[in-house]
Amino acid sequence: MKILLTGGAGYIGSHTAVELAEAGYDVIIADNFCNSSPVVPERLEKITGKSFPFYEIDVADKNALRRVFDENEIDAAIHFAGYKAVGESVKVPLSYYRNNIDTTLSLLEVMAEYGCKNLVFSSSATVYGERAKLPYREDMETGPCASPYGWTKLFIEQIITDHTKADLDFSAVILRYFNPVGAYESGLIGEDPKDIPNNLMPYISRVAVGNLPCLNVFGNDYPTPDGTGVRDYIHVCDLAKGHVAALEFAAKNSGTEIFNLGAGKGISVLEMISAYEKACGHEIPYKIAPRREGDIAEFYADAKKAFEILGWKTERDVSEMCRDSWNWQSKNPNGYEE
Repeated sequence: MKILLTGGAGYIGSHTAVELAEAGYDVIIADNFCNSSPVVPERLEKITGKSFPFYEIDVADKNALRRVFDENEIDAAIHFAGYKAVGESVKVPLSYYRNNIDTTLSLLEVMAEYGCKNLVFSSSATVYGERAKLPYREDMETGPCASPYGWTKLFIEQIITDHTKADLDFSAVILRYFNPVGAYESGLIGEDPKDIPNNLMPYISRVAVGNLPCLNVFGNDYPTPDGTGVRDYIHVCDLAKGHVAALEFAAKNSGTEIFNLGAGKGISVLEMISAYEKACGHEIPYKIAPRREGDIAEFYADAKKAFEILGWKTERDVSEMCRDSWNWQSKNPNGYEE
């Protein structure tokens, strides 16, 4: 089967490309490098020993996307392409709504033109909003979302659901991620956010490697065991394997199905710092800062559905997450810059 990865040079997309290639799939990547690097395709080739047809395009451009489908018999698509910074989405909401929704509509329309009926969508646990009770389950009410980024994910979920209701042969799997961290064991690919990271793990990594002086811990007065925020972290390679399982499910079914991809338990900020210190072999300087607006005390997944239906569960623990993250960052102190 030939699988199109939109945004396939990004953090999660690149790791999924590796897992798909190792599972025997032929992978085609479309990316415009707005959240990724041009060196990723060659690094993927080093890891897998396979070349990946690559198209530097904006997925919202239907004519460019048609060329990909013209030149490849695409059997399914995994849709990663989209802006992803929560804080940035609050500052430039129109850019997020335009980009994230347009890329999805263009992909769905071109898939329809070419009779491609299988889709896996990269969604987010942010769709659950602030009213959800722990642990987060797929049948919970969604929204209201805390950011335009979250709303784009929720709107896209609705668009896909409506499309599968109109086309009864269409199959879509929506994957709600929790907190992807870590990197492929070789250290050739990993997370390389632009500017100062918003998420904990890449922030810790840059402090550990000396690119940032100190980690800000936002709040230590939450109703959690050590007062710091608790989140559900998942190794990106486990997450990538979840996409392979979702793709296999989509190929055999129709309609829309939603799965959480998470570890099913939370780790606090201070626990993560301690685990990372063991991985890198030295202390991580940090200071306590005021809570950030919109942050909640804790959230984590109920991931039973993914195990029962897809046969998927996480395999790597927090020590492996930190080990692989440090391996990537120490080998690539400036990310993909050479």
